[in-house]
Amino acid sequence: MRTRLIAATVVIVMAAALAAWLGLGRQSSRGAEKAPSTTAHRRANASPAPERGTRRTVKKAPPSPPSARLRLRYVTTIGGHISPKSVDASGTGLVFAQNMIYTHTVTAYNDHSYRLVATIPDAVRLSRWGYPKYPGIYLGGPVEAAFSPDRRYLYVSNYSMYGRALTRPGHDVCSPSDHYDSSFVYRIRVATKRIDQVIHVGSVPKFVAVTPNDKYLLVSDWCSYALSIVDVRTAKEIKRIPLGPYPRGIAVDPRSTTAYVAIMGSTEIAKINLRTFTMRWITNVGTSPRHLVMSPRGRWLYATLNADGTVAKINRRTGRVVARVASGSQPRSMAMAADGQSLYVVNYGSNTVSKIRTSNMTVIQTVPTNSAPIGITYVPDRRQIWVACYSGTIIVFKDA
Repeated sequence: MRTRLIAATVVIVMAAALAAWLGLGRQSSRGAEKAPSTTAHRRANASPAPERGTRRTVKKAPPSPPSARLRLRYVTTIGGHISPKSVDASGTGLVFAQNMIYTHTVTAYNDHSYRLVATIPDAVRLSRWGYPKYPGIYLGGPVEAAFSPDRRYLYVSNYSMYGRALTRPGHDVCSPSDHYDSSFVYRIRVATKRIDQVIHVGSVPKFVAVTPNDKYLLVSDWCSYALSIVDVRTAKEIKRIPLGPYPRGIAVDPRSTTAYVAIMGSTEIAKINLRTFTMRWITNVGTSPRHLVMSPRGRWLYATLNADGTVAKINRRTGRVVARVASGSQPRSMAMAADGQSLYVVNYGSNTVSKIRTSNMTVIQTVPTNSAPIGITYVPDRRQIWVACYSGTIIVFKDA
């Protein structure tokens, strides 16, 4: 009996150590917010307001100085009943926040007034969407989102589904042998702010990306150790590619020929041919690559290295890291300025945003945020940065 107890204790300690190495989990102090500056006390009115700017065409950014010459200025803080894991700008006047399993919603905001324009519950009847073996109502857990190229639709991953026929929800420390429940991606019609499609994928889907040619939806399945490739036309998974422990961020080249997937439980990035579905590897990137961003013309690939506290710049042609820069503790997500000259990185452990000049990979500004900044998006026509803080707020900055 004593031997079994010791063995069980060792397993628990190892699992906890793995979670800490990956930077998993959510900070426990939702209410312990740190003000971004002495003036950061204004709160946006969170009551619903008439929607503005829902045109399908993406707004073009007005002529402006190079982004690397500008500096981030605090604008406002958005509160309310939210727990944002990620934020995504439509480029047509709206920003969507995915509020995970703690709030079970997606919220949409006007990027001019900063007001809430819609709250979209994640509850669905799966049987009505073509999945009869799942009776009753199921809750999701919105994690990440990606827009279709025409900005008419938003695809949202759900960490797990919660309902009668699904009894093994996912976990941050997992493997395919755990047989956690598979999950679903929702498609939301931007014009109506309603779910209009439900797509079955792997276990604990995290990042989602739509190829620029609108052919494939790509989903990183955290606990399945795989990438789900979904045919956008049929809304069905057509291929699942094994990748290894903890696939996370995804980036696709402008020609829709190659997808890159960060493997967070490794030091590698998978390089997948989207015509043949064959795979190669970019090695020695750094420890625990999490999020990927590609330069506007597709020459450079950038990766946050969560365990190293750095951001790496990779030459796509050679697959080699050409520069690194320390950004802060546990860099999670990134956004890029429209001109490709600046990266904006949220540092989860430092409660900061770092602005990096991409030409020489130098941090040119660091600004404080509320606790647990984890998601970020860029609004090109307004030069805004929206930061999702897992502690329960969204902070808006402007490059000026």
